[in-house]
Amino acid sequence: MRLLGTLIRIPTRMGAVTCFFSAVVSDDTKALARALRKRDPDVLDRLIEQYQYRLFRYVLYISGDRETAEDVFQETWIRVLDRGHQYDSKGRFEPWLFAIARNLLIDLQRRKKPQSLDALTDPDRKNSIDLAANSPSALDVITSREIETSIQGSLGRLPAIYREVLVLRFQEDMALDEIAAVLGAPVSTVKSRLYRGLQTLRELLNGGNA
Repeated sequence: MRLLGTLIRIPTRMGAVTCFFSAVVSDDTKALARALRKRDPDVLDRLIEQYQYRLFRYVLYISGDRETAEDVFQETWIRVLDRGHQYDSKGRFEPWLFAIARNLLIDLQRRKKPQSLDALTDPDRKNSIDLAANSPSALDVITSREIETSIQGSLGRLPAIYREVLVLRFQEDMALDEIAAVLGAPVSTVKSRLYRGLQTLRELLNGGNA
């Protein structure tokens, strides 16, 4: 993974404004699909510039570990290059990209800790990947100047399945069907997790326990 350090830059200024490129990258999904099938390196560079902040923020938020997030971030772009032909252009690029990252994170964590991401794959399981108590910097990095301090702490205490959908819905501004595509779950499940996540967050903010 570290060999790609010079090729794919890990975002270091999480508050920096993301640079957006041509409509071919951000809007025209058919043109993007054609470029990915051709393994166009220029398009990949533009995609990395456009989505690096959002993708890294998502992976860091879910993993709670910067080193893991860096590995998954870089491997995601390798997969985009290798499997770009699988993007069918029927939907926006973001859900397809985030789904790749999510699946890689689950695979990686299962190899390291066999049940560390069960809460993301089985909604009936209790949360097992809360952010480590000794690493508040991971949460601080991605929420700095975005939400108030009290909400930062409460989000970090949410079960993983709720934290994830809240991030995708309110930080990434994804539609319900797009979140469903990332999670590989029905829209009804997304709605349920959003509702329960917001309810749990409200209880935490009011001094309750998740």
